[in-house]
Amino acid sequence: MTRTYAIGELSRRTGVKVTTIRYYEQNGLIAEPERATSGHRRYDDAALERLGFIRQARQLGFDPTAIRELLDLAADPNRPCTAVDIIAKHHVDEITIRIQHLSALRNELQRVLDNCGSGRIGDCHVLQSIADRTGHKQGPDA
Repeated sequence: MTRTYAIGELSRRTGVKVTTIRYYEQNGLIAEPERATSGHRRYDDAALERLGFIRQARQLGFDPTAIRELLDLAADPNRPCTAVDIIAKHHVDEITIRIQHLSALRNELQRVLDNCGSGRIGDCHVLQSIADRTGHKQGPDA
């Protein structure tokens, strides 16, 4: 007999919120499960494994489109993994760009903090820097 899981149990076993499981269903990342006579969803071991894969892929930062592609590729174990490598390399490139952007943001904010005299709010270099970037004046005289 095949073991099945209610959505709450599936959530507990995988660490994925119930609302997220439903979202994945709606977006085709996991198949719509069988329904018990009561109408409640009943997930099988394949759904449990697939959801675990999705969770791990999300933790690595893959977006739902890439995850769908990876799942499709994983369905054929005899296929060369070139396509998977391409998806992973693209993801690494995106991460590298984000790290560069975050590093630049950190450096800019640190520069502003280093010039901060920790005086009055009216003279705050952090607020002035933010206001300068928006083009709007900040403070009571605005």
